[in-house]
Amino acid sequence: MGNAALKQKYETATKTGVLKISQKKLTEFPNSLKGLEHNLRVLDFSDNHFTALPKDIGIFVHLKQLNLEKNKITSIPEEICKLVKLETLNLSSNKLTSLPVSLNKLSHLKRVEVTDNLLANFPVMFCNLKHLDFLDLSRNKIGEIPDEVQNLYVTELVLNQNQVGSISEGIARCPRMKTLRLEENCLQLSSIPLAILNESSISMIALEGNLFEMKEFMNLEGYDAYMERYTAVKKKMF
Repeated sequence: MGNAALKQKYETATKTGVLKISQKKLTEFPNSLKGLEHNLRVLDFSDNHFTALPKDIGIFVHLKQLNLEKNKITSIPEEICKLVKLETLNLSSNKLTSLPVSLNKLSHLKRVEVTDNLLANFPVMFCNLKHLDFLDLSRNKIGEIPDEVQNLYVTELVLNQNQVGSISEGIARCPRMKTLRLEENCLQLSSIPLAILNESSISMIALEGNLFEMKEFMNLEGYDAYMERYTAVKKKMF
């Protein structure tokens, strides 16, 4: 992207608060971006060639949306915790093996997508974020859902195409969860906590593509209680 084109985008961003520079093969953040620290509300650098996110990302304290999808980023700096107004974060299709604990300070987060990365552990830093509504961790290498999940406030958790073989019973105590997607993982039927069926508020569970037949799942104790919730929700939708 030429300097003239970048300059035009920056000038527009000072007025709109929105800067989108996608598919431009950028390998690093332009230094001139710092001049927008008081203006930016939306920053979209998706589909570029970034390998790292600079610590300077922390200066954009007014950001509400940050999209870094489809880059080659291997790590996120702790300074991201300074984006205290952030509501939407998309880190999908990168090369992340972990996430900074400091993300737990982003109390206004509503939607987080970290699909198609290399995460081996469930990112517990998203627990206790009371405004977080949607968390998508599909297509990583996550092997278990830990006890900390009971403090996850999302209404929808997506973990399709991971390596999940173990689920903590704590998931049944998630205060707002309605939808749980665990398709194409490594779950045995015995790995499904019955509390999900009997005691949780979850009304939609997607488990196709695991190490059991769905008809076996339908025979579990508590399945009827789960179906009552599922049917009740469907009726409200129509």
